Amino acid sequence: MKNIATMALRPGMVIAHDVFNYQNELIVAGGTTADVNILRKLNLYQVMVVTVMEDIDFATTYYEKTRLSTGFIAFNEAYNRVMPVYKQNMINFINNNVPISLGTLMQIYQEIVGKVDNKNRILDYLYNMQPSEDDLTHAHCLNSALIAGVFALWLGMNPVETNTLVQCGFLYDIGKLKLPYSLIWKPDKLTDVEFMKIKTHTMIGFDLLKDLNLSEHIIKATLQHHERCDGTGYPSKLKGEQISKYAKFIAVIDAYDAMTSARMYRQSKHPFQVIASFEDMGFHKFDEAIIRPICMNIAQNMIGNCVILSNGQNCEITKIKENPISRPIVKNPDGLYLDLSINEHLDIQSIN
Repeated sequence: MKNIATMALRPGMVIAHDVFNYQNELIVAGGTTADVNILRKLNLYQVMVVTVMEDIDFATTYYEKTRLSTGFIAFNEAYNRVMPVYKQNMINFINNNVPISLGTLMQIYQEIVGKVDNKNRILDYLYNMQPSEDDLTHAHCLNSALIAGVFALWLGMNPVETNTLVQCGFLYDIGKLKLPYSLIWKPDKLTDVEFMKIKTHTMIGFDLLKDLNLSEHIIKATLQHHERCDGTGYPSKLKGEQISKYAKFIAVIDAYDAMTSARMYRQSKHPFQVIASFEDMGFHKFDEAIIRPICMNIAQNMIGNCVILSNGQNCEITKIKENPISRPIVKNPDGLYLDLSINEHLDIQSIN
C-alpha cells in the first residue's frame, strides 16, 4: 500500500483504508475501486491524501509476494546487470585464455549481495529468477556463488572461508562450458553414453584450472564436487575424509541449485521437497555436519508461512522437527496441529 495525493488517484485504483470527513463520517469504504464518482466525492470533501493498494497487496502466494517486493526488484536488477559481465569473463577465459580475475568475480558477488538486506532472502529471490535459455550454465554458477554466501553464513564460516566458498561457487562447474549446450541441458533422459560424457566435466574443469594461481580448495572442489561420502560419486569414488571440505560444501550447493532452478521441462522443487530429496538420497551421501544444518535453516526460514497440503488444506508452518526435517508441524484452519511426520498420507504440495 502507498499514500498518494488525491489528485493522482485514477479510476481503477483500489482505496485501501476507510476515508472519513472532518466530522469523522465515512466517505469511502476501504476496498472500494475508484471511479469518476468517487474522485468527485473526494474532491468535494477536500480529501488531500488517500492510501491505495499496490500489486503486491493483491498477491496471494508467498512467491508472488516475493516477486513483487522491492527487495526482489532491486536484486533482479543488479543480477541482470552483472550477469553479462560474469558471462563474458568466463567466455574470455574459455575461448581466449584471458586470466580469470577473482577480484572481478567478488565485485560481481558484492554488487548483487549489496542489494539484499537479509541474506536469507537470497534463496527466495533466486527461486523466482528466470534466466534465458542461453544463460543457464552461467546462471547455475552465479547462483551457486550466491547460495554459497548464504550457506557459509549458516555454517558460521569466517570471512576468508566464505570468500573461498563463493569463489568455488563461481568456478566449480566451468568444465561444462566446454561441453555441448544441447547435451548439458537436454530435457530428455540421458543415454548411458551421454551421461558418461557429462561426467567428464569435472576432469575438464580441473584441467582448465589446475595450472592457474588459484586456491587448492577451488581446484579440488572443481574436481570432486560429484564425489559422495559413501563412495558412490565420481570421478574417483572417494569416501569421507578423502573428499576436500570445500568439495563437500559445493556438492550440497550444486544439488540444491539443480533442484530449485526452474527449467522448461520441469518445475522447481519447493523448500520442503528439496529437503525431502536430500533425506531420500540419504544424508550419508553428503557430509552430515554440512547438510543437516543447511536443511534445518532452509526449513526454519519457512516457519510462519502457509502451505497447501495434499488434502487441499491451507495450513501454517509452526514447528520444524529434527527427524524428518521435511515434515514439520502445521496448524490447520480449525486451529488443530498436525504433525506431518505421523500423518504420512499428507504432503506439502506448495508454499502459499
